[in-house]
Amino acid sequence: MTYEETKCAEELIDFIDTASSPYHVADRTCNALLGAHLSPEEGICAGHSYYFPLFDTGGVVVSIGENVHGSLRIVCAHTDFPCLRVKPHAVMHEHGYGKLNVEVYGGMIRSTWMDRPLSLAGAVAVRSADPLAPQMHCVDFRRPLMIVPNLAIHMNRNVNEGVELKPQKDLLPLLFLDGHEEADKDRLTALLAAQLNVAPEEILSYDLNAYPCECGCLLGADNAFLSAPRLDNLSSVKACLDAVNGWNGTEGIRVAALFDNEEVGSRTKQGAGSAVLGMILEQVYTALGCSREEYLEMILQGFCLSVDVAHALHPNVPEKADPTNQPVLNGGVVLKVAANQSYAGDAYGRAVIRTLCEDEEIPYQVFTNHSDAPGGATLGSILSAQLPMRTVDIGVPVLGMHSARETMGAADQMALTRLLSAFFSA
Repeated sequence: MTYEETKCAEELIDFIDTASSPYHVADRTCNALLGAHLSPEEGICAGHSYYFPLFDTGGVVVSIGENVHGSLRIVCAHTDFPCLRVKPHAVMHEHGYGKLNVEVYGGMIRSTWMDRPLSLAGAVAVRSADPLAPQMHCVDFRRPLMIVPNLAIHMNRNVNEGVELKPQKDLLPLLFLDGHEEADKDRLTALLAAQLNVAPEEILSYDLNAYPCECGCLLGADNAFLSAPRLDNLSSVKACLDAVNGWNGTEGIRVAALFDNEEVGSRTKQGAGSAVLGMILEQVYTALGCSREEYLEMILQGFCLSVDVAHALHPNVPEKADPTNQPVLNGGVVLKVAANQSYAGDAYGRAVIRTLCEDEEIPYQVFTNHSDAPGGATLGSILSAQLPMRTVDIGVPVLGMHSARETMGAADQMALTRLLSAFFSA
């Protein structure tokens, strides 16, 4: 790998390490823009950039050139990831152990979360003087706090033949040794209060997820691989932010939209299935003096890249791949194609992206599902139905998608970042 590719991969690892919940992804996004981007409350005008938060777990960055009637280009990704989410009144006491009551969020590979040190991150709502405006605090314990223990093979001789893990029974994290139930029933609240330096009775609610607290790393004989939690989809988030921060053009408007809840269908107020991006863009174009007719015309003429990870050819199970379209790690950006439009795109849009890649010497490849094994979907088709414009789904190839820890080619992050930058600049 080149020095630039290694640096880009290491920066992704650092980003993922502190982006431990959708709240932290949004917080990192906002902090990265401070000093370079103005608040829209100060007025919207050409030649500046603005950050619009999406209910604390997402955000939209709008960068405006001097000529606002130039092209509209959007890159989008999602901030959420499959995990264990903590339920209200979560502390459980059983057989001398204190556990947390959790539920599965998204399509996680459950077995990969076993016997792995876990921490907690998310947001906590604290009482304020205004009952309609509780104070929201990000919290991240950033230390091994819990574990979901496996049952020993001696008690489950069939474990290596495949075992169903039931979330309500088998995936409850162990948090503490149970002493006195009355004293321990508010153990989680006490932990949160101590972390935030507030009184336990001031805590009103929380939105917390467990996450593997091991850091990402480069690996392989030549450091060709990058292994980390949450590559789906923080690899895309990082590339979107790098592209919009690096754009210094003067023609048109460039947008990086980071949505939540893709892993559960996107049909939320901060998801790609909402009207929120269209509302923000209409606000921007109106403030810049455009009529509604001009705004609608810009939308229809716009171009969007939906950025989410893709499946790489698995070296041990190659028969699961399509016979002729087999992305590999470090093979470059993947153009995702699906006739049923679970991935957005058409021949025209893919031709544009292919041309950009070839002109900029960016490696690229194509993914389609094996016809006997329908795959998943992402937010591209959902967003383009809400905001009708030409849209293409792309991403970096990964192994172990939706595992507690995923693997990608270390050089592919640079290829993705270069493509998004070229898309904004062309």
